[in-house]
Parts: sequence; structure tokens; C-alpha cells
Amino acid sequence: MIGGGQGAFIGGVHRMAMRLDDRFELVAGVFSSDAERNLSTALELGIEQARCYADHVALLAAEAAREEGAEIIVIVTPNHLHFPVALAGLEAGLHVVCEKPMTLTQDEAEQLARAVEESKRCFLLAHNYAGYPLVQHARELVDRGALGRLRHVQVEYVQEWLSETPPDDNRQAAWRLDPAQAGAAGCLGDIGVHAFQLAQFISGQRVSEVSAELITAIPGRVLDDNVQALLRFNGGARGMLWASQTSPGFENELSIRVIGEKASLQWAQETPNELWFKPLNGPSQRLTRRDDALSDGVSRGIRLPGGHPEGYIEAFANLYQALADKLSVDQPSAWLPGIDDGVDGMRFIAAALDSNQKQGAWTALVGAEDANE
Repeated sequence: MIGGGQGAFIGGVHRMAMRLDDRFELVAGVFSSDAERNLSTALELGIEQARCYADHVALLAAEAAREEGAEIIVIVTPNHLHFPVALAGLEAGLHVVCEKPMTLTQDEAEQLARAVEESKRCFLLAHNYAGYPLVQHARELVDRGALGRLRHVQVEYVQEWLSETPPDDNRQAAWRLDPAQAGAAGCLGDIGVHAFQLAQFISGQRVSEVSAELITAIPGRVLDDNVQALLRFNGGARGMLWASQTSPGFENELSIRVIGEKASLQWAQETPNELWFKPLNGPSQRLTRRDDALSDGVSRGIRLPGGHPEGYIEAFANLYQALADKLSVDQPSAWLPGIDDGVDGMRFIAAALDSNQKQGAWTALVGAEDANE
């Protein structure tokens, strides 16, 4: 693991998720650029001191020399380190698990895609919301035509945590508000790309054009903290995306509506164990997360009987479960987010930034036309 030291959030989530099904073991890491915090984190996690390294270069060299060295590198750093660490990991022959956004730029994303193809290694992008069983079920309902031709997709990811200027010691906020570490996109890259991926994942369509406005609600803030975008999908659907980190009263509200000619779907991350199916001229149906009502592929990600809530950690764990299946028994999961999702995400970010500069003009996702053919 690279990153995820004491005081970090997402590194701990990954560690819980990878252990949930006993398929992985954390054996080495660079947990912090601060030497003391790096070592104390390693010892706290039961990592032997000899396998706590100063940087990823030292880790890759030393682990390659070990008879049973690390096989996978998990990147949970600020955004600016995703590309160099992932590229170095692939070149060293390791499989890669990477947080989003995948890179800082579209050029980096496309370079990384070429590296994945050349290396023949697995690349998992941590879009964990794809791991929820009912999100996967929604995708299957759309795919088998239960909604008919899609008309609209509306997705929102709304938070409150940056509604005020954070204190100087808030490390999570500090790097996300710093263009040198976060890149050119703030809210857009942090949570907007999650909403974008979820819209494509469930609808089965790719976004071809975007009209976007990015704003900063807090005076003096350099990066965007609110995003509003109109979307055109290659399958004919139209969409709206709203992402905000300055909306008081909203803790972590990711929700999506997919509207078809025959029926609609509605799902919310804060109530992840229910999916609403709403047919035309018929009563709405509340579908719950129970394995006897879902396909075998979806029910594999359910660990508890219906009525026993599962959530965020389990969705993350489903990413690792599917990765373990692919590596150990060569059972690839069609839903597992990967390098293509990362490239699409960076194309969306680039197009949204460009559209914003052009006063919301419709802007094509450059390179997406090849995928849309």
C-alpha cells in the first residue's frame, strides 16, 4: 500500500475491504512521507519494519528481490501521485489498485492505459459504488430492457463538508483544495467523477458531450466546489449531473434516477439496500437486497441474509473479491471498474473544464468517439 497512514480515511477503508473475505494480505507499504508516521503506521498494522519503505521506488525494488514479494500495489495517495506510482508498479510487473481520479490529466490516463495493455497486469480503479449489489442489479435491469429505451439519467453527489473554510490541520481538505496535489479539478475530480462513472455504469451508455458550469461557493478558494453539467449519451439518453461539497445538511448523498420509456429506476447510496423500480402506469416496487431475487453474479457480493444491512465497506470488499477471482481462478467480472473507467473519467473532467471555460458550451469528450463507435 502506498499512502493510507495515520489520520487518512480511504486507506483504512481499503484495508478493511481487502480483509473481509480473507483473500489478501497486506505485507508492505509506504504509508506516509513523514518518516515517523510511516513507521508507526506500519507497526500498528503488523507490518515488519524491514518492509516499511521510504518511498515507492524503494518498495518496488526491494519487493521484487524477495522470493515472496508483493504482487499488487494499492495506491491511496493524493491525486498527483496516482500516475507515477501506478506506472512504476505496472513496469515492475505488479497488478494495480488505484483510487480515483486515476490521474491528473487525460494524457496521463491514456499513457497509463497503454502501459496496462503492454504489461498484461490487472488494473482496478476504486469506484466502489459499482460494488453495491443493487447497483449491479439496476445495471442488469437496464441491460435486459426492463426500462425500454432510455430517455434521461439524473445523478447527484452532494456533501456539506467543505461548506466553510476548513482548519489548517485538516489534512483531508488541505490536499483536495491544492491544485498541485488534486489537479485542476476540485469537487469535479473528487466526487463528480464518481457520479459520472455511476451514470455510465448503470445506463450502459457513454457520455459523448458535456455542458458544464463549475463554481466556488467559498471566496478565495482556487478549485471548484460545485459542478452542474448537462450530459449527452451516445445511446440517445440525456442527463444531468450535480456535484457539490458546500451544501449544508447533506452528509454523503449520492443518488441516481434512470428513466426509460417503460419504467424508471431510483437508488441512493445512503439507503443502499433498496432499489425502486417504477413502471409506467403501475405501482412502484421496492426491491431489496436479497440473494434469492438477484442473479448469481450479483448475489455473490452479498454476505448477509436479506434484512441485515450491508453497506460501504462491503461494496468496497466486492471490488477486492472480484479482483481475487480474476487473479486466482481467471473469472473476470464484467462490472469491475478498470482502466477504461479511468480514461473515461479523465476525458469527462477535461471536457467539463473546457466547457466551463467556454461559458458552458457543449464540448465533446476527446477520444470518446472511438469508444462510442
